[in-house]
Amino acid sequence: MRLTFLSGSRRRTVASILLAGALAAGTLTGCGGDGTTTTGSATAPGPAPSATAAATLTIKDPWVKAGKAGEMTAAFGTLVNGTGADVTVTGVASPVSPMELHEMAVQDGKMVMREKEGGLVIAEGGTHELAPGGDHLMLMKPAAEIKAGDEVTFTLTLAAGAPVTFTAIAKPFAGAGESYAPGHGSEMPASGMPMGSGKP
Repeated sequence: MRLTFLSGSRRRTVASILLAGALAAGTLTGCGGDGTTTTGSATAPGPAPSATAAATLTIKDPWVKAGKAGEMTAAFGTLVNGTGADVTVTGVASPVSPMELHEMAVQDGKMVMREKEGGLVIAEGGTHELAPGGDHLMLMKPAAEIKAGDEVTFTLTLAAGAPVTFTAIAKPFAGAGESYAPGHGSEMPASGMPMGSGKP
């Protein structure tokens, strides 16, 4: 084997050429102190964090029918889905009464009020009306009288996402003589078929 020794200036020149070639080819890598990968003297940034758009379900013009203590009544309004997906309301709660999601439906040729199976589904970007004669939030047995002007708090439970809390104003409402007295799953009286759809 023949060994060739280069002078100091030639060694520096060869080393500079080799280093420049390695940097150009991107073959020199190392780990920075923060765990990022470096290429030559540049630091490669990590992936940008993903952003999630704010998603909301709101209720427009909420109100509750004023009523006596212990007597069923209901809350109404328009659910507005401001999200990019369908939203399902699976339950409702209030500090003033046990609650259920209810609907009016024809059963065996009769109009009945019953618990809403599967909850309330509000389509993506859509609305869902809660009104006398249709879907509503049922106060099963208020602990105290709900007087006109009272503010009642409700919390909606969703199949996905954080609960939604809102406040409804109590108003007197006669409608078409509807009565919630028969309760869940019972036939409505003739005077309440169909229940009025107007608002106070």
